[in-house]
Amino acid sequence: MTGSRQAQSPDAKSPDPEAPAGSHTVTLSMQQALNRALDEVLTENPRAVIFGEDCGRLGGVFRITDGLQAKHGATRVFDTPLAESGILGMSVGLSMAGFHPIPEVQFDGFAYPAINQIVCQMARMNYRSRGALPMPITLRVPSFGGIRAPEHHGESLEALFAHVPGLKVVSPSNPHEAYHLLKYAATRPDPVIFMEPKSRYWQKGDVDLSAADTPDGGPPTGAKVMRQGRHITLVAWGAMVARCLQVADLADEDGIDVEVLDLRWLKPIDAEALVASVRKTRRAVVVHEAPLTSGLGAEVAQLITQGCFDTLKAPVERVTGFDVPYPSGDLEDEYIPNIDRILLGIQRVLEYRRG
Repeated sequence: MTGSRQAQSPDAKSPDPEAPAGSHTVTLSMQQALNRALDEVLTENPRAVIFGEDCGRLGGVFRITDGLQAKHGATRVFDTPLAESGILGMSVGLSMAGFHPIPEVQFDGFAYPAINQIVCQMARMNYRSRGALPMPITLRVPSFGGIRAPEHHGESLEALFAHVPGLKVVSPSNPHEAYHLLKYAATRPDPVIFMEPKSRYWQKGDVDLSAADTPDGGPPTGAKVMRQGRHITLVAWGAMVARCLQVADLADEDGIDVEVLDLRWLKPIDAEALVASVRKTRRAVVVHEAPLTSGLGAEVAQLITQGCFDTLKAPVERVTGFDVPYPSGDLEDEYIPNIDRILLGIQRVLEYRRG
């Protein structure tokens, strides 16, 4: 099966299923945080079902669904054939029958065979039926690069999904965000593409199970400032947020105070938070793994320009992947934006002088 292509990290262990939910802060890897969120969704929503290639007995290639079939049964968590179009077609049918499907596409690049079901059925059915047939589907997609996997295992499809009316798109950057964003996505009446940065699955961090995501107690919607700064804003999502935080620490040694904004929701984009951050710093660099041309960074840059035109000190810079097919694993470090490339982007913006 396709699951045999990717080795399992020895650090990716399932959380203790007996640990009390929603009561304290725990240290989890992103894999564990996602597993815990799915466990709680299955417990809280009897209409939720999880399925995909190797998702049942094996627990998925990255063990995100590890132990869930044993706990909740083979009718709630189950394996499917290697047929992505069938997985998403079944998701549409289950939604029409009143279920909340949580399918998994095993790797980002494997979503291409299901594009017809995602775009022509999943994204449109609610609109086409004038609300009679909502599509509460949470499609989990292990996404982006950084694990030195073969071709079609390191794609960045956020711009493709975000372009489609009817779809919402979200990507967590750390275990805390992964837990809260997945639980929230699994309550939405609309289809949500949940893009998980697989290079961060084994990153550990504190997950506050009891705290509200926002100061006013609201749900985890919109963007989130991960580091306050005064001189320039780095805008990123998924695995690039952690890299931008590293860059911010290095820039601080040279007296450059960098703000890092985690976009989180890629559709809809939180334009208000985006503009507020850049109006404060007056400069911005957008960082993503996808190719430059027509990448989501172009949309982000336009929103910044539109909302901050009168205050921008320099054009919005983009630091991205290159306009080539995703390379083999030994070239990943050259393709994915690295610390030096992001620092160079910051330098270009700070040194910009109007002619």
